[in-house]
Amino acid sequence: MKKVMVFGTFDIFHSGHRHFLQQARKFGDYLIVVVARDQTVLRLKKKKSLNNEVKRKKQIMQSGLADKVILGSLNDKYAVIKKYRPEMICLGYDQKFFAENLQSNLREIGIASVKIKRMRAYKPEIYKSSKLRKNF
Repeated sequence: MKKVMVFGTFDIFHSGHRHFLQQARKFGDYLIVVVARDQTVLRLKKKKSLNNEVKRKKQIMQSGLADKVILGSLNDKYAVIKKYRPEMICLGYDQKFFAENLQSNLREIGIASVKIKRMRAYKPEIYKSSKLRKNF
């Protein structure tokens, strides 16, 4: 079974997120979605998400696009990668946090075999959480 892992905030779950998860799913048999913790979102984006981590996780679970939906670790951002050992990590087209130095960091923790692939955008002029957030 080939496991694929994705990471994100997934605030205001929209068609762009759906497209991202559908793209990622094509690279394996089992899709694991890691939802950013509220504390992590606040630390990295300097603002709270509109929906809390429990609601964001639930929205993805209800979409039926993921085989497993989990919350990220508060202490070690690589803990879920170490635990689930995916063959591939798919990144969103605009994902900056976490993506920087990802391959070298994976090598340092002994899981260099993980492939990293960046997904294509889906109508980013419409479906981007920061743009949709303005309507709330």
